[in-house]
Amino acid sequence: MNKSTNIAITLYKQMLLTSVTLPIEMLKAGYAFAKVHSKNKPKPLTIHLCSTGGEAVRSSEYIMLDAQCDFSSLPIYDIIIVPSIWRNPRPVVNHNTHLSTALADAWEAGSTLLGVGTGVCFLAESGLLNGHSATTHWHFARQFRELYPRVELKPDYFITQSERIYTVASLNALADVIVHLIELLYGKSAAHHVQQNFSHEIRKPYEEQRYLEGAVDRHTDEQIAAIQFWLKTNAASDIAMPSVAEQFDLSYRTFNRRFKQATGQTAVAYLQYARVEMSKELLASSNLSIQDIALSCGFNSQGQFHRAFKSQLGKSPSQYRNIVRRKLFS
Repeated sequence: MNKSTNIAITLYKQMLLTSVTLPIEMLKAGYAFAKVHSKNKPKPLTIHLCSTGGEAVRSSEYIMLDAQCDFSSLPIYDIIIVPSIWRNPRPVVNHNTHLSTALADAWEAGSTLLGVGTGVCFLAESGLLNGHSATTHWHFARQFRELYPRVELKPDYFITQSERIYTVASLNALADVIVHLIELLYGKSAAHHVQQNFSHEIRKPYEEQRYLEGAVDRHTDEQIAAIQFWLKTNAASDIAMPSVAEQFDLSYRTFNRRFKQATGQTAVAYLQYARVEMSKELLASSNLSIQDIALSCGFNSQGQFHRAFKSQLGKSPSQYRNIVRRKLFS
């Protein structure tokens, strides 16, 4: 199986079916796009459903899902997705204790793990989250904290990442992480394609939502964080970076050095990113012309806007508008 990207999704009774089907459809769409548009041929994509003994699992009175493997085979997979659970997760977790053991074995073998909603309980049971950050569905947050006091629960975040372990609190957050994984596997163009065709609501980039242990994007430079907030708030204005530095009592040289050190990018690049993100909302929900949107978001010209937008998203503003409008109004 080493010649393909191998993904497993675990099955058990009371699983939230959408947290199984959504990643399958998004990942397959990303792979299909990469096969056609990528310069380098992507590795084949294999997705298997795994259950206790490899048996089919009924997710509801209407739908039966066939499994292709059992939990003991999880360590051979590159990515493992653990779906959310309807209602009280405790009976399901207690009935599938061997799943937590298999997840621990898979982690040791190098697998990336993604827990969804209350499915994160399986990761907590394995002990892999002890001393690390995690999130879960808000409704179960209090019980989760009581059951797993050694896990650093981050209920205010929809996404956490601790090395090769991701946890998400909701289906929308799951979609955002899948887009992130598609970018890692197949590149930005494939990720943007899937993002735009599956949900125009998936606007907030993965990097902005996650709690990432030890990440530079969650930096400790409070002054730079304040500058980031100011730039986002005032992105539509005509901004001169030397004036921003002066406003925050920094020399321009120190301002540039600390901003790059804290965020990993220049202040100019960060401002351009903020302006493009602002423009996406107007493209999707307003009837303003491209020229008017460019000026409304702080760009000097439609041409500058076009170049920045295409560089960031791989599509022109008009192409992006056509895609999201078809979903909004068709």
